[in-house]
Amino acid sequence: MASTLTKILLHVVFSTKRRADQIPPQVEDDLYGFFGGVCRRMDSLLKVAGGTANHVHLLINLGKTVALSDLMLNIKRDSSKKIKELAPTLSDFHWQDGYFAFSIGESGVEDLTAYIRKQKEHHQRIDFKDEVRALLQRYKVEYDEAYV
Repeated sequence: MASTLTKILLHVVFSTKRRADQIPPQVEDDLYGFFGGVCRRMDSLLKVAGGTANHVHLLINLGKTVALSDLMLNIKRDSSKKIKELAPTLSDFHWQDGYFAFSIGESGVEDLTAYIRKQKEHHQRIDFKDEVRALLQRYKVEYDEAYV
């Protein structure tokens, strides 16, 4: 076979610094579109984005030559600057250090897409820390409670 074919689907979650409610609804569409642009620039595909005022979920098809750490560095760094442009009152905006990333199979895309799109509704029932714990348990990731 002369070409390399991959499909590396990732569910990525990250929050604002100290989980502060700093993502205003009026910038969400532009922000999510911006994430998509960063992914395209890095030969990856953002399939869906969603979240709340203090965190985001992304479903990404990671490019075959891209390290996740490099993609996330670019997404978080560049979008932090973009948010400050979109909402000048957020001049102190920052993302929390780190992120959660989980691989998923194609069979999980439909359910995950619905889950990401319904984040606001979901968080009327469950807070972010409990959501993170549930995701870590679902994906069988060992973790230190101090970092949740």
